[in-house]
Amino acid sequence: MSKAIAGFSKLTKEQKIEWLSQEYFSNPDEAQTLLRKYWNDDAALQQLHDEFIENTITNFYLPLGVAPNFIINGREYTLPMAIEESSVVAAAAKAAKFWSARGGFKATVINTEKIGQVHFLFNGDTNKLNQFFGEIKHRFFSGTEAITKNMKKRGGGILGIELRDKSSEIPGYYQLHTTFETVDSMGANFINSCLEQFSKILKEEALIYSSFNEQEKQLQVIMSILSNYVPNCLVRAEVSCPVDELCDDAGINPKEFAEKFLMAVRIAETEPYRAVTHNKGIMNGIDAVVVATGNDFRAVEAGVHAYASKNGKYSSLSHASIDNGIFTFWIEVPLALGTVGGLTSLHPLVKLSLEMLGNPSARELMQIVAVAGLAQNFAALRSLTTTGIQQGHMKMHLMNILNQLGASDSEKNKAIKHFEQHTVSHAAVHEFIEELRKIKV
Repeated sequence: MSKAIAGFSKLTKEQKIEWLSQEYFSNPDEAQTLLRKYWNDDAALQQLHDEFIENTITNFYLPLGVAPNFIINGREYTLPMAIEESSVVAAAAKAAKFWSARGGFKATVINTEKIGQVHFLFNGDTNKLNQFFGEIKHRFFSGTEAITKNMKKRGGGILGIELRDKSSEIPGYYQLHTTFETVDSMGANFINSCLEQFSKILKEEALIYSSFNEQEKQLQVIMSILSNYVPNCLVRAEVSCPVDELCDDAGINPKEFAEKFLMAVRIAETEPYRAVTHNKGIMNGIDAVVVATGNDFRAVEAGVHAYASKNGKYSSLSHASIDNGIFTFWIEVPLALGTVGGLTSLHPLVKLSLEMLGNPSARELMQIVAVAGLAQNFAALRSLTTTGIQQGHMKMHLMNILNQLGASDSEKNKAIKHFEQHTVSHAAVHEFIEELRKIKV
């Protein structure tokens, strides 16, 4: 039986849920009850959420946690983090507390340049195309004044436009490669609006350019779109301290720890299989703050991983050194973020998260997010090179396992106490709960 449906988007939310539950679930009533359970009791707030995307049927919750004690450029922050993975928030908080006693994190925005491109095909004389571009370049600026007016008032706008010849890679392929400054907005809509106007101007001017023959006048725009690869929208975060101060655990030798830590980073710099997991840990921290502040974590992920491959081989985003007895750990990462526009002015918890951070500018948010990634990476490498990653992670994961097993509050309390002294694994927790229940019976 076909499950295809016409006009689904025109159905009410109730009708959508009714159709889905009848077509896809063995217990339609149970499915409908669960979907409605996650609606917000505040009708206006629920409507706001419903209108964020299309075909909304319910809300999908992520926990919003906080990691306190971050000192960034001398200022204290508590970071909002929206994420479902156990131990991420705890690890960030632990790293923040560790470095707060050692001067905190330093962060610097290197550049904030963003990129958009008009991709087009031109079958003709490249020299004539270059001459054409030189003669009409001013039109791209004048023809987008209505779009750029407000952005210019805020200190942004179009920084530069280049004609790039890519015909050696694809016959007849060229680009208008444009750089932008979007100040406190992420700028996707602004950039794409400019680019679409560029493509219109490009086609119109080609049709009336006297030096082009008829074939050359039929210049074909393929697409106009921003790029999420922003290698010049870059921020650096770092921490440093004397090697002798690197550990606060009497069982760990600071010098030995520092050397193992450096080797772990070197391995991630040279071995792609390790680098991917290493960088995933960095993104645990970055994505959690990006989501909490209403930014596009998919765009950030794509740009960051492209940057990790910029030298032709996927490598670590973080680096470490020991010079004259000083341990330094740093990251340079591209982050195109915004603190105005999009969800930042709509989602109540996004607004709360930004207020928690002191309503930062986009540049300040870049610094905060980079620090979150560095803190997460430090915590992960510290565990990996000392106790091992699973000890802390599985203890944090214990509650998830207990909930999966339907443990009562009494069983949870006994399990937490038991696993303070025992290794956590799904099998071990299952066995412990089963034994408790046998005793109870």
